[in-house]
Amino acid sequence: MMEYKEEDFLLLSGIQHFSFCKRQWALIHIEQQWQENLRTIEGEILHEKTHDTTIKEKRGDLIVSRGMAIFSRTLGITGACDVVELHKASDGVDIFGRDGTYKPIPVEYKRGKPKEDESDVMQLCAQAMCLEEMLLCEISEGFLFYGETKRRLKIILDDELRQRVKTIVKEMHELYDRRYTPKVKLSKSCKACSLTEVCMPKLCKNPSAINYIKKNILEVEE
Repeated sequence: MMEYKEEDFLLLSGIQHFSFCKRQWALIHIEQQWQENLRTIEGEILHEKTHDTTIKEKRGDLIVSRGMAIFSRTLGITGACDVVELHKASDGVDIFGRDGTYKPIPVEYKRGKPKEDESDVMQLCAQAMCLEEMLLCEISEGFLFYGETKRRLKIILDDELRQRVKTIVKEMHELYDRRYTPKVKLSKSCKACSLTEVCMPKLCKNPSAINYIKKNILEVEE
């Protein structure tokens, strides 16, 4: 099985960007472009507590770990889990400094409500795959918590979903190695994108040369 070197790891969070828009992902992760909007600021506020590693929680047989650093050499990604719940179980794994064994369950926090696409689900699945590789365990489910609905959504991490994660991460590595930024594909999602002013989707539609000449040259001659 192929393994990536640490210097070739991509950010796990990029999976969500890539699922939303390949061009957005490339602008952020290849060209290092970024702009804030209301949605990104609200998301950062929501994640302030979830990524606070100084907060330690233990409730009975449950340990809550925040901002846990994770990685996968087989996927070539690295990042952090918002929350990993460690449930005490006889068929779990050893946790350093803790008695007994525990089953890890990742919980990803999002500011809005459940999306129509799979970007959040794929990000959660990738986190679970990293945890499995690091802890030598199996994780069958995870949770997405949405700030707008204040509810958890249980996600079953089946083989089909895992294969989609592998496919998308492989494509991310291929584009990153080429340093290639995909062309824009206009959609209704463009209006919600924080990089609209950087991407300028309407200017990147690549109109035909004939129409451009007719509009900008022939009209001047007339």
